[in-house]
Amino acid sequence: MAKILDGKALAATLHEEQAREVTKLAAKAGRPPGLAVVLVGADPASQTYVANKRNACKKVGIYAPDYNLKSETTTGELLSLIDTLNRDPAIDGILVQLPLPAGIEKEAVLTRIAPDKDVDGFHPANLGRLVAGEPGLVACTPRGVITLLDRSGIPIAGKHAVVIGRSLIVGRPMALLLLNRDATVTICHSKTPNLPAMAREADILVAALGRPEMIGRDYIKPGATVIDVGISRGSDGKLKGDVRFEEAAAVCGAITPVPGGVGPMTIATLLDNTLDAYRHHTGLSTH
Repeated sequence: MAKILDGKALAATLHEEQAREVTKLAAKAGRPPGLAVVLVGADPASQTYVANKRNACKKVGIYAPDYNLKSETTTGELLSLIDTLNRDPAIDGILVQLPLPAGIEKEAVLTRIAPDKDVDGFHPANLGRLVAGEPGLVACTPRGVITLLDRSGIPIAGKHAVVIGRSLIVGRPMALLLLNRDATVTICHSKTPNLPAMAREADILVAALGRPEMIGRDYIKPGATVIDVGISRGSDGKLKGDVRFEEAAAVCGAITPVPGGVGPMTIATLLDNTLDAYRHHTGLSTH
């Protein structure tokens, strides 16, 4: 049976470490780190995600003021709030929860966030730094996957990683992070011919296609590490990943469950990104 990569347990450990870090740094800086999480509208899933992010901040001592805007908010009003937060010295990170209501220009919003406060890692400047292999704020889910691999003792350098999915939020930054860690990387997507055969080449398989339970044992090389980024609700109401878990677990060497694998790591990494931005703004480190 495969080793279960328990993101929930690791995230709890990371939150303890983050809380200690916040206590040390805030004593030097005279203020805690600040993260503004902006919610526009009343999408139930977004409300849940935002509540989880704000609760995690409070748990570790990050200042997290609430910004809940009505669904009728205009692009201009949201940009004005972002401008205010960009200037606010108490705010180190700004996250605008996606998806935004229809009528709001997403690209205009994401590019308005100052790159040094872009804790989601979506700004073109931060994506460019990742491509160049330079330090910058990195998308939370891919960075969380790297942390999970590292903390689980799974080597990356010299391994063949196959990433299924090419979104700017997960697939592309995931591939770049793996490449920057000396993996040989293949990116696959919905137009890739003979996808199962390509996936079977992977020592590390990252499924980020967003198609529930698409990936079965015929996609998996025996002993491979399988990272399931997908999450959606099935017709039975249960959360499902992109991978058929029981099938995969019988073949692979290690696997992330859904829920409880990558999801908790995404929030833990959001706090890591906020701490990185805070260190940058205050000129502090823990050393």
